[in-house]
Amino acid sequence: MKDYYKILGVEKDATEDQLKKAYRHLAMKYHPDRNRDDPKTAEEKFKEVKEAYEILTDPQKRQMVDQGIDPNEAQGFGAGGGGFGGFGDFSDIFSSVFGDAFGGGRSHRQSRQMRGADMQYHLEITLEEAILGCKKDISYDNYVQCEKCNGSGAAESGSFKTCPKCHGTGQIQMTRGFFSTIQECPQCGGRGKIVEKPCPHCHGEGRTRIKQTITVTIPQGIEDGQRMRLTGKGQAPMYGGVPGDLYVLITVKKHDIFVRRDSDLYCEVPISFTTAALGGTVDVPTINGTVSLKIPAETQTGKMFRLRGKGVKSLTSGAVGDIIVQVVVETPVKLNSEQKDLLKKLEESLNGGKTVKASDSADGNKKEAKSVDHSPKQKGFFDSVHKFFDDLKGKGKKE
Repeated sequence: MKDYYKILGVEKDATEDQLKKAYRHLAMKYHPDRNRDDPKTAEEKFKEVKEAYEILTDPQKRQMVDQGIDPNEAQGFGAGGGGFGGFGDFSDIFSSVFGDAFGGGRSHRQSRQMRGADMQYHLEITLEEAILGCKKDISYDNYVQCEKCNGSGAAESGSFKTCPKCHGTGQIQMTRGFFSTIQECPQCGGRGKIVEKPCPHCHGEGRTRIKQTITVTIPQGIEDGQRMRLTGKGQAPMYGGVPGDLYVLITVKKHDIFVRRDSDLYCEVPISFTTAALGGTVDVPTINGTVSLKIPAETQTGKMFRLRGKGVKSLTSGAVGDIIVQVVVETPVKLNSEQKDLLKKLEESLNGGKTVKASDSADGNKKEAKSVDHSPKQKGFFDSVHKFFDDLKGKGKKE
């Protein structure tokens, strides 16, 4: 008795998928186009491989093999003869073994309901709408099921005939040499039938093109670039079936005040020189109105403040972010002579009656800054400048 497991190159506990995978590999190996130098040997090998595959995929015959009984002798089972024609219809072989790679079987195709194409719509909303949520009406050109024929494409019920090209199967078989593939019938579009009397409203397509308007509900917290899926709001297919989906791509407009980062909102708030020095309060905008932010005395420009729970509610977690406020000290502009005099007097007062020069000479000579107590950052800056020039001089002496 032949060793059928060895012929396919599999173990005795091989699964059906493993048997099929091995058969695919050997069938390709002994393809006649790949063995034109010795087609007779390839034919014999393929016969042997086919025989082994058919026996081992038959539970009863496989059991006989495992018991040491030759199925050919017990049941008169043979591999057939007479060249490649003795294998039967090759399209049947490759439909069962290679079907998933070459178009699938007929029953699978006919059982699948036709589905329309998906669509995408770009929707621009404001930051307020994204944070709070809203409803938006959108209009777009779309194919919808014909109301006159209910998507059948026929002018009246029963006005169909069997497709003469595919004979009602909805598919045609294309054979090229050793391979056979299954394709959708181009004449009937896979329906297996043809409309004899087309619907005058849709001209036999089963769908019409209209300007469709729908209401889209924007959830709270949606972000720029996110996409919403509206099931069944895409195109209706020809001749009836399931409409595709509509994907709404969200774009959030740039805001005049806030910049959003995840669930937090960032903004800059200008404050006066006096407020920064003496302290005070400033009104900060939020989505639900303004809140009063306390500015402590001696606040420097760029200082960050956090307003907890005033940001955006997360679409996924439901947690609410914060508002991050960065204060910017604004320098007074368009001063009159009296205001300028007052500022000069303030400067003299802060520096013990002397005005500070905010630079050193080009030769690196130090100019002592007097505003030690009132301008600590300025003091630290000039200390660093002095150290820089000292280091340069020390380096020059060494060289």
